[in-house]
Amino acid sequence: MISFDFLTAGRVRFGRGTRDTAAAAVAGLGQRVMLVRGRSVAWADDLQDSLTRAGCEVVPVIARGEPDLPQLEACVAFGRGMGVDVVVAVGGGSAIDLGKAAAGLIPSPHPAMTHLEVVGEGRPLENPPLPFVAIPTTAGTGAEVTKNAVISVPEHARKVSLRDDRMLPVLAILDPALTDDCPRGVTLASGLDAVVQVIEPYLSSKANPLTDALCRDAIPRGISALARLMRAEDPAARDDLAYTSLIGGLALANSGLGAVHGLAGVIGGLCGAPHGAVCGRLLPAVLEENRAACEALARPLDRFDEVDAWLCKALGADEHGVAALRQAIDDWGLPGLSGMTVEPALFDRIARDAASSSSMKGNPVPLAQDALVRIMVAAG
Repeated sequence: MISFDFLTAGRVRFGRGTRDTAAAAVAGLGQRVMLVRGRSVAWADDLQDSLTRAGCEVVPVIARGEPDLPQLEACVAFGRGMGVDVVVAVGGGSAIDLGKAAAGLIPSPHPAMTHLEVVGEGRPLENPPLPFVAIPTTAGTGAEVTKNAVISVPEHARKVSLRDDRMLPVLAILDPALTDDCPRGVTLASGLDAVVQVIEPYLSSKANPLTDALCRDAIPRGISALARLMRAEDPAARDDLAYTSLIGGLALANSGLGAVHGLAGVIGGLCGAPHGAVCGRLLPAVLEENRAACEALARPLDRFDEVDAWLCKALGADEHGVAALRQAIDDWGLPGLSGMTVEPALFDRIARDAASSSSMKGNPVPLAQDALVRIMVAAG
């Protein structure tokens, strides 16, 4: 018997030129707009001008790095003080997560820690969030179609989620042209994150037929697109990678993730290492460790075989797709964990903390602490 839930943004617009519809759509949701944006996103200036011409009062907020609790609290206090009634975020996953969390918390009578998972009380939002519109300018996180926002809490050295079904954006606009000529390093890290986020839901213990269908197409499409972009700029590959990122967001929101993200969330909070780069570096070792664990338990390996075959085809390898992926990541210049300031002395602590992460619940099989340490050693 097939049974599952599927939640996503109220509306998704995908394709080149869709950004031109943003101002009218946002203006239709409210007149006092908080615009959360990355500092380097030039198109956000155009959107602000268009919103102003449409009669909106625009309150800009610059997202600085991955959002942490102090930055979120300041953003929420500012939004409340200005009386904003709609939030739009333009930028990478960090800007989108900050905007999404702010939209969720501005109407709340409680502080953020009341609602944050793991380190807080994890209580549901008491009031509905403000309308939220997400416009990504990188292809990686899929945050434009997820119901959570990842927030770093420095006091606890952890990255945790603010999560509520109502935090899904009312509108997600994905214009791949906004990702054209993205710097190579950003393309690599965010692209690997996108690939991980279609592979982990496909292997997840919570996979369902709808996300399976989406991921089967997106996994080979995403790996091939990333490989092409590592060779040269390619608009068609940008389209494919943006699509893969979207599918990853849909899949992880409805089928969960696994050990890659379980470890990466702790590593990012403890060491400040960039999320997408950490995910990419962990992926080959997690695939190998999960396969071995499933084999030891006599679990089916057909999905691992499928992923390996897709990796082979996309990377031009005759066999051993996971090994080909590890070699490609090396060739593309991604550092190991030690090059991201993740010290081996922290591995035991990271493995212990990762076991309690929400992402780990979707891993194909439970992994012992020593297996998680082996993964980090292999990714070092």
